Amino acid sequence: MEFLGVILDSLLIVLVIVAIVLALKALDTLNKVDAILDDTKRKLENLDGVFNLVDNVSDKLTLVTDTVIGGIVNFITNIFNKKGKEENNE
Repeated sequence: MEFLGVILDSLLIVLVIVAIVLALKALDTLNKVDAILDDTKRKLENLDGVFNLVDNVSDKLTLVTDTVIGGIVNFITNIFNKKGKEENNE
């Protein structure tokens, strides 16, 4: 009976050692994952700045394009209105 207790205690010690080793490996893996996530976050913040720059340039280009197109449309509208008024006056 005493032999069974010794075997049981030995298995328990081995189980505790294996659990400690697995916990240390899991902690190491979590540290690596945390480092990867920090690196990814840093890179995404840099890309966010680039996307904001592209968005601002796009907005300014749209404003300029709308202004130019509006001027052209007003010019063409004025030309046709003047022709219509001249024909009505005669």
